[in-house]
Amino acid sequence: MPYDQTDRRNAIIVGGSLGGLFAANLLLRSGWDVTVLERVPDELAGRGAGIVTHPELLGALTAAGVEVDDDIGVTVHSRITLNSDGSIARSRPLTQTLTAWSKMFHVLRSALPDACYRSGAVVENVASFEDHAKVMLCDGTSLQADLVIAADGFRSNIRQKYLPDVQLQYAGYIAWRGLVDERDLSRKTWGTLFDKFGFCLPSGEQMLGYPVAGPGNSTQPGQRRYNFVWYRPAEETIALRHLLTDGMGKCHSNGIPPQLIRPDVLADMREAAHDLLSPQFAEVVDKTKLPLFQPIYDLKATRLVFDRVVLLGDAAFVARPHCGMGVTKAAGDAVQLAKSLASRKNIHEALADYEHHRLQFGGAIVEHARHLGAYMQAQLKDPLEREMAEKYRTPEAVMRETAVVPNL
Repeated sequence: MPYDQTDRRNAIIVGGSLGGLFAANLLLRSGWDVTVLERVPDELAGRGAGIVTHPELLGALTAAGVEVDDDIGVTVHSRITLNSDGSIARSRPLTQTLTAWSKMFHVLRSALPDACYRSGAVVENVASFEDHAKVMLCDGTSLQADLVIAADGFRSNIRQKYLPDVQLQYAGYIAWRGLVDERDLSRKTWGTLFDKFGFCLPSGEQMLGYPVAGPGNSTQPGQRRYNFVWYRPAEETIALRHLLTDGMGKCHSNGIPPQLIRPDVLADMREAAHDLLSPQFAEVVDKTKLPLFQPIYDLKATRLVFDRVVLLGDAAFVARPHCGMGVTKAAGDAVQLAKSLASRKNIHEALADYEHHRLQFGGAIVEHARHLGAYMQAQLKDPLEREMAEKYRTPEAVMRETAVVPNL
């Protein structure tokens, strides 16, 4: 039977991005007191790029107190794959709503009282005991709670503390990303791409793009942006290190800031866009003012619960972006956590229930994303493996499986 709380319990959420905000809003509406600790001192809302929504994500937004309406994103009704000459190779109907990270952050952060969110709070350590958990901050202070939720991202320090042998695995390729204002696109490119989810499939690579909210989170025509993701193989020891090295010779192994990417790396990338991509996608790349790239990793946690400390979102599982489920999975984690805690008086039983439901699901998402990205990883292997991988990379297969909810 549901747990009727007579004494309010409190949770500390480490990480103030989307997963942490979902958890905070859902627990707050379940009768918990919540405190979100975000290490970055400034507002996060200007960060990130595109997000594919799914019904589970929209349902989680509603449960978190967000009004979901047509303004939540940009809706497209079809998918196309372009040939290198710009002609359409294949198309298929599929209605989806695409949004932007900043839009999602804005609506979730607006739903949470300011008193619950602390910026510039750097967590040094966490500890769990039989009847409480504790968070130690770098300023020397400590906070006590009934529960600590680790939503501190794919390089989670808390996961590293409890699962030191579970490490990120580099997939063998990177993703270039960028946003361009729709008003900056030529009429021809806008007409081909903007109201669709588009793909281009040069050998061993994948470009995709779709419209999202623009500056000020506007979804009004003329004020939106086009978001692209371009997957390209990069061998780890030489090629990736070359890309991650700035103009001063420093290698940023955890990811290079966009403003430090060397001009020659950007020039090579733009030249490759003209050589390999359709003219429409090459124009999108050209007109993106500050492109960035991310090495692609994956990771599967073997446990999610450590007494009164629990992993959520990317702190628990890191899936390659191909299935477009990262934010949806984090939202689903938060929904299940709130549900488990509301249905059981004993917090340890509740967390065991949460782990039971989300451990298998998270692992399945990681494996599905690995399957979708296998042909790019195969480019670093022998010719036979590359040939076999390419057989499963038809436009039909890519449009059917990319960024849709898998049948797990």
